[in-house]
Amino acid sequence: MQYHKLIRDHIPTIIAESGRQCRTTVLTEPVFRAALLTKLVEEAEEAQAASPEELLTELADVLEVFDTILATHGFTLTQVRELQRQRRLTRGGFESRLQLDWVGE
Repeated sequence: MQYHKLIRDHIPTIIAESGRQCRTTVLTEPVFRAALLTKLVEEAEEAQAASPEELLTELADVLEVFDTILATHGFTLTQVRELQRQRRLTRGGFESRLQLDWVGE
């Protein structure tokens, strides 16, 4: 079966321990960065589809990818949190649970 997707570091060992074989490729930095963004969407979709019991695990996976994206781009969590704070001040958060239904001219 063909995958061509970013995997966690221990997956090849887990596959080998199950008696199967696999082939992996080490990605170049630009390809890795693009693959991380694809993986972020994949993990977010898995979180969206998760049952209440699975949600915490899926969110942990999202966070793992998020942390790796920060590291590969040289960003810090402090930078993200500060930008988040600024955007919350100017645009608000989600506490009011608002849904935009339409905008007229």
